[in-house]
Amino acid sequence: MATLLLLTFTTQAQPINRQAVVERHKVVVTNTDSLNSLSVGNGKFAFTADFTGLQTFPLHYEKGLPLGTESEWGWHRFPNKEGYKFDQSLRTYILNGRPVSYAVQVKTPGNKESGDYFRANPHRLQLGNLGFVILKKNGQPAGVRDIKNIRQMLNPWTGEIQSHFTVEGTAVDVVTVGHQTQDAVAAKVTSELLKLGRLKVALRFPFPTAGWADMAVDYSHDDAHKSSIVEQKAGRALLTHQLDTTKYFAALSWVQTAALAAGRPHEFILTPDRKSAVLELSCQFTPLKVKAAAPTFAATLANSRQQWPAFWRSGGAVDFGGTADPRAKELERRVVLSQYLTKIHNAGSQPPQETGLLLNSWYGRPHLEMHWWHAAHFALWGRPEILEKSLTWYARPDVQAVARGIAQRQGYNGWRWQKMTDPWGEEGPSSVGAFLLWQQPHTIYFAEEAYRAHPNAATLKLYQERVLQTAEFMASFPFYEKDKDRYILGKGVIPAQERFKAEETFNPTFELVYWHWALDIAQKWRERQGQPRNAKWDEVLAKLSKLPEANGVYLATESAPDSYTNPEFKTDHPSVLAALGVMPATGQQDAATMRRTFDLIWTDWSWNQTWGWDFPMTSMTATRLGLPEKAVDALLMKVQKNTYLPNGHNYQEGRLPLYLPGNGGLLAAVALMCAGYDGAKEANPGIPKGWKVKWEGLQKMP
Repeated sequence: MATLLLLTFTTQAQPINRQAVVERHKVVVTNTDSLNSLSVGNGKFAFTADFTGLQTFPLHYEKGLPLGTESEWGWHRFPNKEGYKFDQSLRTYILNGRPVSYAVQVKTPGNKESGDYFRANPHRLQLGNLGFVILKKNGQPAGVRDIKNIRQMLNPWTGEIQSHFTVEGTAVDVVTVGHQTQDAVAAKVTSELLKLGRLKVALRFPFPTAGWADMAVDYSHDDAHKSSIVEQKAGRALLTHQLDTTKYFAALSWVQTAALAAGRPHEFILTPDRKSAVLELSCQFTPLKVKAAAPTFAATLANSRQQWPAFWRSGGAVDFGGTADPRAKELERRVVLSQYLTKIHNAGSQPPQETGLLLNSWYGRPHLEMHWWHAAHFALWGRPEILEKSLTWYARPDVQAVARGIAQRQGYNGWRWQKMTDPWGEEGPSSVGAFLLWQQPHTIYFAEEAYRAHPNAATLKLYQERVLQTAEFMASFPFYEKDKDRYILGKGVIPAQERFKAEETFNPTFELVYWHWALDIAQKWRERQGQPRNAKWDEVLAKLSKLPEANGVYLATESAPDSYTNPEFKTDHPSVLAALGVMPATGQQDAATMRRTFDLIWTDWSWNQTWGWDFPMTSMTATRLGLPEKAVDALLMKVQKNTYLPNGHNYQEGRLPLYLPGNGGLLAAVALMCAGYDGAKEANPGIPKGWKVKWEGLQKMP
């Protein structure tokens, strides 16, 4: 204990030079690699730029990290001309002797089309492409190959992107920043090409694909949407874009003299008057018609330079600079850039989508089981207010009504949180997602994180109904097997490891632990408020099934005794590890059995068929098992889906070039490695011996 206190005191007595830590991980781009795009944003709006500092070459980036402009509010539905009904996606299953309906991808004609419609609608909008029009000396448009001497740098400390390039020997310099409280991006352009009439700026509105992905490059369907200049005054203009019943605005402003006029369909070109080699401009996107001008470049720059350092000075920090091991430098880079990216993409008032505000995956929809990986780390890094922003979504009456309706439709109590949703809490039909369980306890985990940050009556009051109704579903869902005098989870379950058939599966190991932990926490919430324990919850806690095991290791699920002999079951998430890693010791787990399980998975898993959050999950298990070297090795495992690009994004594969659950998971794992967990017997339990790591402001995990 004395050693622990001394280490903690030393950490606090020697503050980390946070600016130095952050700025040694500036991102530098010197080529046209389409995976190297850079973003600015504020958690509810993001703008992703190419090597020119704006979105000049969107088609070049279509197969990489595309040049997205997305917001929380920018959603669209295609008209339901066929009159599809959501009930057409419902299929009734006989589970544990009774009928239960789930919203799935029904394959029969008519029903399939209905399910497809409700999966794709609503979808998130790509709001617009703001890029340069660059002309060569011969008057022809410059292409990617005409751009030379590229040097671009993102400074995460201030949120600024500085871009330099030349066109036929003439330099162009651009500073790009995002406003931290408004949905606006601004840039300052310096080049003689402005005076030559060879450098202009264009805003173009793409059409939504309503496909699984939207890369903001669909310029077809000119007649299917409308755009126009609503008004233009000196130094400013207001544009509108309308798609069916969805309408939004883009307010452009500029300092130097210039004129805005229509170009190609849905394109508007800002042409400077050739009197200045400087152009300062900004663009604000808004769902409402605004009267005020967009914030100027100067105001946006000042805002970014004030707000970003304030973010970095808040909460926690980790300095790996004292460690010679080269792994430490790479780990620190990933930590710094993951904080930057999750602040941009995951810090809004809704659960984010897996690809944030950069591109659509799964039609731009949030997946609630991923919310833990996106946001739990904010509280662990001493920034609970960012986590709590997204928790307001669960408090909305419309969202709660859907969750209540799902539970009632299926014959359960309380609120059932679905996987695939949207800003209004609606269900997206999914033959996998409808059966997932592990998103259900997240609201209780988040509420507990909020209480640990603010252990007072106000916090209890704020979250009590969400904790209650979430627990009510959790207590009503397990099926009581009279002959074995136990409650089982299932049938009708697909675990976090999405390799098992719902109708056959029951008692997945991780979900059993998470269920037990969350119900126990819900009881503690009752006690904190002076209420008696709920007898039904206690009964489920007492009789919940034991963790399934065979041959000295934990199985993925009781219904899969071949968990480690069936090759298919050694792919996807090895989520059995989360039962002691993401989860603390609850009395259900045996440490020796989990250690044998860990060793088996470490050596025998198909790691090339996993996903980005599996590596931090494995690291967390290693930390709780007292294996710090393995904790680091897991975070830096050389597997494609554990790749962290120069811009910090966790690359997965061609159709999923970024994956923010990996970034968020990394931050949660590092917090656990440093600050530890309740009951940890040593300081820095996940940091290898011999490493010199300084940290401050991190919070223990449960």
